[in-house]
Amino acid sequence: MTNGDVFRKSHDELDFEFLGNIRGKRWRFQTNMYGNGSTSRGREERYYLSFDPSKQFHRYSILWTTKIIIFYIDDVPIREIVRNDAMGADFPSKPMGLYATIWDASDWATSGGKYKVNYKYAPFVAEFTDLALHGCVADPLQEVVTTDCAARDDGQLASDDYASITPKQRNAMKKFIGKYMYYSYCYDTVRYPVPPPECVVDRAMRQRFKDTGRLKFDEKHHRRFKKRGEVMDARNNGNQEDLSKLANFNTNKEFDSED
Repeated sequence: MTNGDVFRKSHDELDFEFLGNIRGKRWRFQTNMYGNGSTSRGREERYYLSFDPSKQFHRYSILWTTKIIIFYIDDVPIREIVRNDAMGADFPSKPMGLYATIWDASDWATSGGKYKVNYKYAPFVAEFTDLALHGCVADPLQEVVTTDCAARDDGQLASDDYASITPKQRNAMKKFIGKYMYYSYCYDTVRYPVPPPECVVDRAMRQRFKDTGRLKFDEKHHRRFKKRGEVMDARNNGNQEDLSKLANFNTNKEFDSED
């Protein structure tokens, strides 16, 4: 969702962005938010997917009101942004349209630019089904939605099931974040020494992330330590055959969560 075609220097934006895929590895995506052209203050959160989105349709939803933004996948909330006064104009407030695009971000999206788009496979196709829009119809040139329109829209949304997160959904969101999120700007103290005002910093989650906002340990790291454990077991059991198989394993190699 964006209004970048109308407000080129002060646009708002809410995104689901799929970050490409390397065959044999998990799909990744990110959610993002901009308000009033605040592109220098990106609010990205990145996740792994538990499924291949190219195999079948899934439901991706964004709830956006004057007070709250919630991202959903298959009716599971995965991210919640609650507006507060300190955000100022960084919270999207102008009318936006819905867009679907395919664009080349392989200079950064796939392992920091390690893997580039192979255009011999063009044309690239994206398919959608069951599109549903619910909201207040507004003049796209308006910077401020009329009070009546916003109040009517918020009132209708507030009465719908998806307008608030139930305790069961909040528990599902916590599990999703704990299992699949591998980067959050809220924990990126290199980029933001003071977290942006909407961030709710969880102490336990904070310990899981590096100062760069990336997970300290990913699945490769755990495989590495599993391998290291096998080495110790082989040593303890005096199994020279197992040791010879593992001798070339480099236990000092550092892995990044995006590899």
